[in-house]
Amino acid sequence: MSDTHDFVIVERRDDLRIIVNIGGKFSLADRRNASGDRRVFRCRAVNLSPRAIALATTVEVKLGDRVIAHIDHLGKLEGSVLRLLRGGFVMSIAADERKGEQLGAKIEWLGRHKNFDASDQRGAMRFRPTTTFTTIILADGSVESCEILDLSVTGAAISAKTVPAIGEILAVGSLVGRVVRRFAGGFGVQFVQRQNPDELETLVIKQ
Repeated sequence: MSDTHDFVIVERRDDLRIIVNIGGKFSLADRRNASGDRRVFRCRAVNLSPRAIALATTVEVKLGDRVIAHIDHLGKLEGSVLRLLRGGFVMSIAADERKGEQLGAKIEWLGRHKNFDASDQRGAMRFRPTTTFTTIILADGSVESCEILDLSVTGAAISAKTVPAIGEILAVGSLVGRVVRRFAGGFGVQFVQRQNPDELETLVIKQ
């Protein structure tokens, strides 16, 4: 997984929420190795609010599993699995009022320290990926199936039931991007960072 960190603030439902792309690791309270130590798994945070966080991972979990996560910039977060995603899960964040305020401040800091104003670089060579169906995570945290019409190291053309507004931030698989154009049958997404072509297809189908 890449160690780059990409994020932007989005206001929805009277709750501060951001699409993110932040590395981390997590453990499950009842998942231990032969020595009795908790097993540690890699993950990537893709959606965050002061109350819940969506983690992308290949590890299978169950509803209600207790999770201890360590996320870059955010530190230790504890909670339980609220919702299962294809390629990940959403966990609650257990925090008292003081910790909740601290987390909210961190979210605001993350949003202030990332600039999404980049020119559209979709001059890169486009192609049709081997696997064309994946999911998008929208700014309000909802997950939706979509089809990749074409793909490049700088962006993708997407067909989905929902057509987000230009400028909206979302995740295609595990890659964060911004909607830069709309067209008949879909919309174009510019990734916040130019991708490694050898990893590109894996990342867009990984949630």
